[in-house]
Amino acid sequence: MRNGIRLGVDVGSVRIGVARSDPSGLLATPVETVRRGKGDLDRLAEIAAEYEVVEVVVGLPTSLSGREGQAAEAARDFANRISLRLAPIPVRLFDERLTTVTAQQGLRASGVKAKNQRGVVDQAAAIVLLQAALDAERATGRPPGVPAGSTSGGGDVERPGGGSVR
Repeated sequence: MRNGIRLGVDVGSVRIGVARSDPSGLLATPVETVRRGKGDLDRLAEIAAEYEVVEVVVGLPTSLSGREGQAAEAARDFANRISLRLAPIPVRLFDERLTTVTAQQGLRASGVKAKNQRGVVDQAAAIVLLQAALDAERATGRPPGVPAGSTSGGGDVERPGGGSVR
């Protein structure tokens, strides 16, 4: 397992959930929810600098069948833009299917009511995403997902359980 803090980024149309790992890459924890739009890349760059991250993992939303739609295209575009902004810090895309659903279920199970989830569900989804990426790296010995910009829409992206989707 590579050493260093990773940032998990769950990109939505309105909010961006942000999580980080511990330096050994074992555990993901929440950081904050960033408002999507003007200044979002700047804020993510500030967070990356503050935590001295060695890598950023951006969630790539795909359908259960593995197909990519408009949301995946938007996530790829965002990953490419943050990659340019954070260079030379590597940015990777990792399959995030069901992270928001898993996060919502976890919040409900811990007693957070649905109406109170809006502010934290994006962070929780970023935690689920980053933890899956960390677990995948630990299981395979390889960095999770694919580098941002390495594939265009429809390229292969590693799934959390191993293997890849097109």
